[in-house]
Amino acid sequence: MKRCDWVLWVGTAALLGVVGCRNARQEMEGVLRSATEAGRPPRLRPDYTDCVIPPNIAPLNFVVEEPGTRYCVRLAAGEGEEIVVAGRSSDIVIPERQWHRLLDAHRGQALDLDVCVEGPGGRWARYDRVRNMIAREEIDRYLVRRVIDPAYNYWGDIAICERDLQGYGERTVLHNRPVGSSCLNCHSFRSNHTDRMTIGIRGPAYGSGTAFSCDGSAAKLATKFGYTAWHPSGRLAVYTDTEVRQFFHAARAEVRDVVDLKSDLAYYDLAANAVKTAPGIADPARLETYPTWSPDGRYLYFCSAPLLWAARGKVPPDGYEQSRYDLRRISYDVASDRWGQPETVLSAERTRRSLLLPRVSPDGRFLLFCMCDYGCFPIYQPSSDLYMMDLGSGRYRKLGINSDRSEAWHSWSSNSRWIAFSSKRRDGLFTRTYLSYVDERGQAHKAFIVPQRDPRFYDSFLKTYSVPELVVEPVRPGMRQLAEAVRSPTPIQPANAAPSPAPAGGPPASTSGVQ
Repeated sequence: MKRCDWVLWVGTAALLGVVGCRNARQEMEGVLRSATEAGRPPRLRPDYTDCVIPPNIAPLNFVVEEPGTRYCVRLAAGEGEEIVVAGRSSDIVIPERQWHRLLDAHRGQALDLDVCVEGPGGRWARYDRVRNMIAREEIDRYLVRRVIDPAYNYWGDIAICERDLQGYGERTVLHNRPVGSSCLNCHSFRSNHTDRMTIGIRGPAYGSGTAFSCDGSAAKLATKFGYTAWHPSGRLAVYTDTEVRQFFHAARAEVRDVVDLKSDLAYYDLAANAVKTAPGIADPARLETYPTWSPDGRYLYFCSAPLLWAARGKVPPDGYEQSRYDLRRISYDVASDRWGQPETVLSAERTRRSLLLPRVSPDGRFLLFCMCDYGCFPIYQPSSDLYMMDLGSGRYRKLGINSDRSEAWHSWSSNSRWIAFSSKRRDGLFTRTYLSYVDERGQAHKAFIVPQRDPRFYDSFLKTYSVPELVVEPVRPGMRQLAEAVRSPTPIQPANAAPSPAPAGGPPASTSGVQ
């Protein structure tokens, strides 16, 4: 029999396929009637089963990992509306237009998947029905990530890329080749919008600094920003000023590790073009890192640990494996530029673990963070898991979407219903981006990997995706504009501002420069 791959949309779309094939719907109905029940679900890769999926996500193409000579797959939602994909290939590629029509018309409903495989002697096996749910709420359309080789001891090919989650398109926001092969890291945005953006730059050709974008224009700041959090007003950005070191060891399967020898928080005031800091976020006896704002801009959450080593020459310093970070917050008034006093939200002494990467949901109800055994860099620790705190009650719990490998680098969608995060669960080496639906109770539903047009894409893609940030719109400056800004011989030189006003009765703010 000749090869015959065909697709059917029953509903508002017409039959698509190869001329000469029999009616796809009749063929599927005949297969379903004659097939023998397999008595178990089909093995699919990626595992797109029992998930809640966005109504605007690209088709979840997959491979049927069952031996056979022909494959029939039916996707159905509602009454009488379905897509049928069949042929001799076990790669199931779903037509985009029909997929989007089906999902958009059936928000809040089940999406059922029937898989049949023809085996020896022309006998068909029918596997147990797979069900996913179509959410009512959309996910932010764009996902901005860093794409890098998994070996982090050097950088040769680094890019910040923007993926359109509604389809499979991806464009490069900034590649390191036109900026002297510099290291690119720590991209950040204001409240899921791209009108404010920063990207850290470090390299011999153009020095250390920050690619800065404001309302579509691009510039370079002479100050190097670490991990950055934009105030919701867009008037300032808090960032980590850190002396970070990577090192290698043979203590466990993951041989890489990172330590902050020194770490404080500072902030850049756009209107004043000034770098500032304050005692509550730059205590010389502590390490402060990973800032994030509450959606109303009244509180800055961050991580803080006691500085256990006096000298910074030794890497790793003695006692680094005992370093554990508390989760703290500090009040801030943007109108007067006044900081309060830091308070502990959750202590490492209580959890016996290190608390890192806090991110507050845009509706202000939940705090997503991760915990690992020690230290400041969770992606290198298999012990790193995601936790959710109810900010109303202060109660927190470990999420059920964790694996036995590292989970970290998470972000929220603008409607607080979706999270994107990095995980090494697939193979322990390559970091991939996963999505999860978070319901109104703060429960995270089964995570699924970002879909690709080729369902075997992840089998051969030898790069890592890092720091996924969900945004509602494309990044505004083009790569040429950003690259020209980075190469500028006259970057913006922020001033060291006068002290930030301290709270009543509190100590004066520091004016030390951050470079």
